Amino acid sequence: MPSPDTLISFLIAAVLLGLAPGPDNLFVLTQSALHGAKAGWLVTAGLCTGLLGHTTAVAFGVAVVFEQSLVAFTLLKLAGVLYLLYLAWLCLRSRHDDAATTAPRLSGAKLYRRGVIMNLTNPKVSLFFLAFLPQFTQPDMGPIRQQLLLLGALFILATIVVFGLIATLSGSIGHYLQRHNGARRTLDRLSAVVFIALAAKLLTTSR
Repeated sequence: MPSPDTLISFLIAAVLLGLAPGPDNLFVLTQSALHGAKAGWLVTAGLCTGLLGHTTAVAFGVAVVFEQSLVAFTLLKLAGVLYLLYLAWLCLRSRHDDAATTAPRLSGAKLYRRGVIMNLTNPKVSLFFLAFLPQFTQPDMGPIRQQLLLLGALFILATIVVFGLIATLSGSIGHYLQRHNGARRTLDRLSAVVFIALAAKLLTTSR
C-alpha cells in the first residue's frame, strides 16, 4: 500500500482532474441539466463503473493492448464517436409538448448505461490510467497490482464526490429551466452541440 503522503497527493490530483473540463464531467453536466440531479448521479455511477473497468484493465495489463494496437484503439474510439453522435441525434429530435411542465424522463437503467458506455468506449481513459496510476505506486510498499486497484478505487471515490457536486448544481439550474419550453429546447440543442464537439475531439485523438 502506498504511503499516506502519496495517497493524499494522489487524491488531490484526482480531485483537480475531476474539476478540469473534460468529456465525462461535461456529460454529467448536460444530462443533469436536461433530466435532473438524480439523472446526473445515475450517469456518474455509470461513468465510475467504466472507471472500474479501466482500473482493472490497467492492473491486469489489458490496457496495454490499446497502447500497442492501433486497430484496437481505433475501433474502440470509433464506437465512442458513434455513440456520442447518437446521443446528439436524440437531443436534436427531442420534442416537447407545450402543455408539459417536465422534460421527458429517461429510466434509471438507461441513464446508468449511458455513463458506462460513454466511459468504456473512450480508449484515452485506459491510456491515461496506464500513464497516471503507476506514478503513485511504490514497489517497496507491496504488490503493484494491489496498489493500482487501490489507487483506482480512490480515483473513483474522488470522481463520485466531484461529479456528484456537478450533478446537484446543474440539476438545480436545469429544474428551473425545464419549466420553460423555450429553455428546454435550447438545453437540448446545447447538449447536442456538446455531444458533437466531444465526438469530434475523440475522433481526432491519437495514442
